[in-house]
Amino acid sequence: MTVRTSDIEKAAGVLRAGGLVALPTETVYGLGADAENAAAVARIFQVKGRPPAHPLIVHIGAAEQLDEWVEDVPEAARLLAERFWPGPLTLVLRRGRRAPLEATGGLETVAVRVPDHPVALALLSAFGGGVTAPSANRFGSVSPTTAGHVGAELGEAVDFVLDGGPCEVGVESTIVDVTGDVPSILRPGGVTREDLEAVLGRPVAVPAASRVRVPGQHPSHYAPRARVVLVEPERVVAEAELAQELGHQVGVFLPPSVADTPVKAHAVVVVPTSMGAYARGLYGFLRELDQRGCDLIVASLPAEEGLGLAIANRLRRAAGPRSSSATGLQEP
Repeated sequence: MTVRTSDIEKAAGVLRAGGLVALPTETVYGLGADAENAAAVARIFQVKGRPPAHPLIVHIGAAEQLDEWVEDVPEAARLLAERFWPGPLTLVLRRGRRAPLEATGGLETVAVRVPDHPVALALLSAFGGGVTAPSANRFGSVSPTTAGHVGAELGEAVDFVLDGGPCEVGVESTIVDVTGDVPSILRPGGVTREDLEAVLGRPVAVPAASRVRVPGQHPSHYAPRARVVLVEPERVVAEAELAQELGHQVGVFLPPSVADTPVKAHAVVVVPTSMGAYARGLYGFLRELDQRGCDLIVASLPAEEGLGLAIANRLRRAAGPRSSSATGLQEP
């Protein structure tokens, strides 16, 4: 989708004036503000209902700008930036003076990335600074992958929306902590663990908990209005039909292994075989089942390799503390 130069300039002007701009990236739509304007950054937290200690990602226009925002860049970070930027990779580094504490959640680390979307890059170039841009939705809810999702979620709270079409990746960036001796994945995303390991030439850990706060770590995140329960693939149909019999309006993520199995449910989404297509459609599928009136979504986790790791992470967060199992389903 082509965006007019005048729209880019208007959006840059909104940022300079301390306003909020929804912008497309390859991952999801972001709610952007001038990273160095404390009042504008504070407004992001207000509009999203986001806890102020929850850090934001600073988006920059090129890898060459990294040293302006961080204190030092280890060799591992240089290698990853050279290979994956622009792209869905966020690096956590020690905060430089240009990165304000308001954007880092009070931490002495800052998360930085270069997005891989022509509209986002054009805006960053026209603006000339860093842009904090968490997902353009209410905190904890399903991330937006179209401009329409942004409008439905935030409405007039956003000063300007740049419509760059549907997002190509569909899940957020991979966040990698490179502040220590061993890089580790703090949030799986659009760059796979396997790709990171190939570049670094060593294993990359995915710790269950992190000493560094980063986006997406809240116990319930990426969540639709419907309750999400996760079961083994071979149990999806039986659990969905049981819940439907109990009176729930059930939405089902039908995995490829049982894609041809009839299922009695309110709404059915057949999960794509391709993990890339699944990631691209995941948030849209969750929104669709909400819109169709489902109060319960039954799903299974994909194999946690490649993009399947990111998809499984998002489904676990969507289920949150409310349910990680369909055991004990009750009548609504």
